[in-house]
Parts: sequence; structure tokens; C-alpha cells
Amino acid sequence: MAKYVSFFSYTSEAVKGMIDRPSDRVAAAKARVESLGGTLEAFYWMQGQHDGLQLSELPESVNGAALSAAVAASGAASHLETHQLFDADQQASIMKMAGTALKAYTPPA
Repeated sequence: MAKYVSFFSYTSEAVKGMIDRPSDRVAAAKARVESLGGTLEAFYWMQGQHDGLQLSELPESVNGAALSAAVAASGAASHLETHQLFDADQQASIMKMAGTALKAYTPPA
């Protein structure tokens, strides 16, 4: 399973809706992630450039893309960034593969 971090900011309409009609946003995020075969590992509110972040684990990259598309289509987010996360073992494999690809590549002269 692949891990993802999503940074999000709510639209002003979504914030107003949460003020007027408070609801459990963690439960909503969990249901959305689980509908794609994943698990929600964490959901945090924060200050700064983004309103919050969530950590998710999903079966494949297409599930991660589907999660981003669903959030964007909801109209509740004004800004969304989703990034796949790699652990140390995966990073070592990435560098090994990159070395193989670099040896096979001929740059323009």
C-alpha cells in the first residue's frame, strides 16, 4: 500500500458551513478514504498556508489520484496538494533505479 499526505484549504463557503452546521470532518475524510480501499492514518487542522492535512494509505497510485479528484470535485477545497510518501527502503530502491536509468541515458551533445 502507498502512503499519501494531502494538504488542503477550505473554501470560505465550506468554512461557513462548518460554523453554521458543525460536523465530524474526520469521519467524513475516513469514509472517503475507506471507500477507495484505504485507511486514514491521521487528520490534522493547522495554521498557515493550509487549513489541514491528512495522512492516508491507499492500495495504488490511481486510488491516490481518485482521492484528490473526489476532494476537488466536492467544491469544499480551495487548494489541494497530494504527495506520495516513500520510506527509507523505497528511497534506496528509487536511487538504485535512477542510477540504472542514468547509465542508460545519453544526454544531448
